[in-house]
Amino acid sequence: MSSLKDASALLHTGQAPDTLLRTVGPPIQKGSTVLLPNAAALYDDRQPTYGRAGLATHQALTEALAALEHANSVALFPSGLAALTGAMLAVLKAGDEVLVTDAVYRPTRRFCDRVLRRYGVGVAYYPPRTSAEDLMALCGPATRLIVMESPGSLTMEMSDAPAIAAAARSRGVLTLMDNTWAAGLYFKPLDHGVDISVQALTKYVGGHSDVLMGSAATANAALAAALDQAILDFGWAVAPEDAYLMLRGLRTLPTRLARHQANALAVAAWLASHPAVGETLYPPLEGAPDHDLWERDFTGAAGLFSFVLDGSDAARKDRFLDALRLFGLGFSWGGFESLAVDCDPQFGVRKTRPHYAGPLIRLSVGLEDPGDLIADLDQALTVSG
Repeated sequence: MSSLKDASALLHTGQAPDTLLRTVGPPIQKGSTVLLPNAAALYDDRQPTYGRAGLATHQALTEALAALEHANSVALFPSGLAALTGAMLAVLKAGDEVLVTDAVYRPTRRFCDRVLRRYGVGVAYYPPRTSAEDLMALCGPATRLIVMESPGSLTMEMSDAPAIAAAARSRGVLTLMDNTWAAGLYFKPLDHGVDISVQALTKYVGGHSDVLMGSAATANAALAAALDQAILDFGWAVAPEDAYLMLRGLRTLPTRLARHQANALAVAAWLASHPAVGETLYPPLEGAPDHDLWERDFTGAAGLFSFVLDGSDAARKDRFLDALRLFGLGFSWGGFESLAVDCDPQFGVRKTRPHYAGPLIRLSVGLEDPGDLIADLDQALTVSG
């Protein structure tokens, strides 16, 4: 290279070393172009030939997620919504029908209603506590996929995922579960017969409310190939820096989620005993709806739950939310910070609108001291009463 002119030398020197020093985390490997070793490799689809498919950082993240999910393959998407929609597009075609829980994440419902129906996929919504037997009765000859979200991220209803998965498999129907609440740690859908486990990694895996990503995990080789094909066909890509941040978050997921759980249990128990609270919807809480189902299938709990502001006028919920100091007002969840949101405006799209004694408030309990969070809720309930 010593004979090259400056313009050429600056382009062809300073490339990656033949061997990289080993560090705790993987290298952040950036690049659109992948240099192949020989001419035969140019059209060899068994190896990446373009950076969009992911490089070293992505591979490290998918290996770790596969271990977490007990999966054979994990596909990465640029957001949790993209993982949900991408997984559906990977297995559905015109003429198929999908059955979707009525508690589903609102953007997922929007995709089903606006996009799937436009392209000839039938969509039907079922009550989230529908039994496996009754759900099979809703299946027709065109039913290809059942979508679950358990617990539902607003109203916290749980589905009997193992029973639904077993019944669907006997009918040749695929199952997909949005498993963001349990983060792949406290519930492993693939172990319970679900075909595709989807997470918004944005939430608990990222853990810091600063990076977007989603994953779809499966133990089925044909479904893994379909997910990979969908990513290739639609051109989805994940930035290597984002993959690195997700992997970094994944390392501390068990420690952080345990703290979320402890804090949420303390806050939920306090709310359940407060005279201004009509009902606390948190399956891990003794006596809460679906507690038995959660106790049977889950090994832990996230920090997301809802409660009913009992018998209050419509204006009180706004006074309550505006009085909060530690709880921010925001729609996401799973980060280190605590958040609150009013749920009622989202119920208009439900096929069966839930009814409570008062407004439904959702809390994402973060990593603050639980005593401080309880004090904040207490003063907001007092001020707004």
